[in-house]
Amino acid sequence: MTSPLSIAFLGLGVMGGPMTGHLARSGHRVTAFNRSEKRAARWQETWAEEGLEIAFAKTPAEAAREADIVFICVGNDDDLREVALGDRGALAAMRSGSLLVDHTTVSADMARHLAKEAGACGIETLDAPVSGGEAGAVNGQLAVMCGGSSKAMDRARPVMDCYAKSIVHVGPSGAGQTAKMANQMCIAGVLGGLSEAIRLAEAAGLDLGRTYEAISGGAAQSWQMDNRWNTMTAEKFDFGFAIDWMRKDLGYALDEAKRLGLSSPITALVDQFYADVQAAGGGRHDTSALITRLPKGASENTRIQG
Repeated sequence: MTSPLSIAFLGLGVMGGPMTGHLARSGHRVTAFNRSEKRAARWQETWAEEGLEIAFAKTPAEAAREADIVFICVGNDDDLREVALGDRGALAAMRSGSLLVDHTTVSADMARHLAKEAGACGIETLDAPVSGGEAGAVNGQLAVMCGGSSKAMDRARPVMDCYAKSIVHVGPSGAGQTAKMANQMCIAGVLGGLSEAIRLAEAAGLDLGRTYEAISGGAAQSWQMDNRWNTMTAEKFDFGFAIDWMRKDLGYALDEAKRLGLSSPITALVDQFYADVQAAGGGRHDTSALITRLPKGASENTRIQG
């Protein structure tokens, strides 16, 4: 436990809301801001029922004015630009010597731009996107990949410990976002293979529970298999990390790969598959809904019996 600090948290979505609660439970003095007043009111009611004292600000600047550290977790580049750099943004109100930690998944270019703007004001930054989904945020088990200086890491790490199981300093500004891109590319590829594997087992008439038991103990095992096999086979997708957000993340990854002169055909293909699921109305479904693009196949006489 670090000494209590004055903390601002900007963005109370499915990730930011639980993370803000963890900070308050750890004894920090927390001021929160959310652009949607309706969602802010819901969190305010939830925390009041728990007995947590979290102040609410009407603008990012108001929340950030007295903060030692400002955390941000919003949606994309434009959202971050508004909350951090806008007319009522956090950066204009932050004190020299304070720290800004951005948990949003944004482009590496945006992370580097924010670091440059903040540095001109005497403020250090970390780009610190997270992985682990809503469950990871709620349970304090997020993986955080960070880009920035060692000094900024030393200040932020003991504070982030309250909602993270893994915190890794990857490199300078932008490195955290690039690591998150690699993370999303891995997930996309795994879910593509997992979707096809489930459809194969279904078409062959295999017992899906036994198939999972057989293959999850070997080299095919993955977080996606362990946590999504049952819901994918049951066609349940009304939870988790939305395809709309995954396509945003893969877009950043493909742009960065192009900037680096790389070809990423598998990621590009899975991204297009996700576009098909979006077009069919599945944009808010969990990323495992990728399987819905693949029809169930095989006639009864091709199924394995017994």
